[in-house]
Amino acid sequence: MCLAVIALDAHPLFRLVIAANRDEFHARPASPAAWGHAAPFTDILAGRDLSAGGTWFGIQRDGRWALVTNVRDGRRQLPDARTRGELVPRMLNASDPEVAMASLDRDRMDYNGFNLLAGVVARAGYASNRADPSALLPAGLHGVSNAALDTPWPKLARTLDALARWTDAGGDSTTPLFAALADRREAADAVLPTTGVPIEWERVLSAPFIVGENYGTRCSTVLTIDRNGRASFCERSFAADGTALGEVVETFDLR
Repeated sequence: MCLAVIALDAHPLFRLVIAANRDEFHARPASPAAWGHAAPFTDILAGRDLSAGGTWFGIQRDGRWALVTNVRDGRRQLPDARTRGELVPRMLNASDPEVAMASLDRDRMDYNGFNLLAGVVARAGYASNRADPSALLPAGLHGVSNAALDTPWPKLARTLDALARWTDAGGDSTTPLFAALADRREAADAVLPTTGVPIEWERVLSAPFIVGENYGTRCSTVLTIDRNGRASFCERSFAADGTALGEVVETFDLR
């Protein structure tokens, strides 16, 4: 994931809402979200990175979920780092996500920069190897892109504003969330972050939805869990030019 906004116990109908985009090189193979039947993805609904074997976002039938984003730092990269995609199944397969997240303090520097969000329905935590140690999140709205949690980069601020409006309206349609994730407007140069990549690249990456020949938004996902324990997971995949390739929809009652 490169952009994710979350509403924890902040909507009248839903205990949890996550809206997220995954940006990646188009040449990197991946499979759409599906239920896994073998370790480490047994009973996990997630897409798969077919290059390194991990995933960016997943959920189990008991309401455990996890997602990871990269931290953008053009100056500090480990060539032999462990894949960040293994962090999601690591959290989902733990009996206690909070304990598993705390355990990252021992080996978090084995990875290139990451932000990890994980929880059980509306109880969630955050961990990173480029920010403070892991912490529980309070109820409300939160977001992460490619900097620390709630860093107000333009793409995150814009998407959080859309989530706030949708939450305040209190409706059940996720169409406005997908519309926010589909926003292709680039930010003005004056508000762009400085992360060690060229300014031209910062401009491209500043849009919530990125369209590019080699790199762009590969999928958009919205997950909701209502107050009766009903989960709905919708993932939409896209081609390099931004046209839709397909959609995965899964609904289930939490165990």
